[in-house]
Amino acid sequence: MKYLILTLCALFGGCAGADYPPLDVVDRVDVQRYLGVWHEIARLPNSFQKHCACSKAEYSIIDESTLRVVNSCNEDTPEGEIDVANGKAFIVEGSNNAKLRVQFFWPFRGDYWIIELDDDYQWVVVGTPSREYLWILAREQQLDDPTYTMLLQRIAKKGFDTSKLIRREEGCGEGKE
Repeated sequence: MKYLILTLCALFGGCAGADYPPLDVVDRVDVQRYLGVWHEIARLPNSFQKHCACSKAEYSIIDESTLRVVNSCNEDTPEGEIDVANGKAFIVEGSNNAKLRVQFFWPFRGDYWIIELDDDYQWVVVGTPSREYLWILAREQQLDDPTYTMLLQRIAKKGFDTSKLIRREEGCGEGKE
């Protein structure tokens, strides 16, 4: 529950506009291929994940324009108690499924824009136009260094401060998630 409340406070308190150029998203997202589990590889610091280790998200279909989102993490360490937040993601019309509005508490919604996506849907980068929130996610629990470095370069060109990224903790994925 704590994860859910913190998610709400940060997502919706930090969406105020800033002086950034428009944030480009990928051309198209195949929702069926996007479904399933994504492991957090790195993120920009945020208050709602302050005590999270080994975060992951799982997406499933509710209807043609809505996804179910289940975010989870271990509290403080890879061995910590699992904290879960349930929400919905609404596909923004006209975005070719690349822009979502995520809701963990009605009526508030936050931007969730897919700004980089692997052709094989093995990794994704999600960010917000304010450049305040960013996640690198992958199907596997680790991402190889060349791919991670390439993503850092692309993210920096989009105006995100990559020096602040928090990388996935050691010890995740050993049956504790």
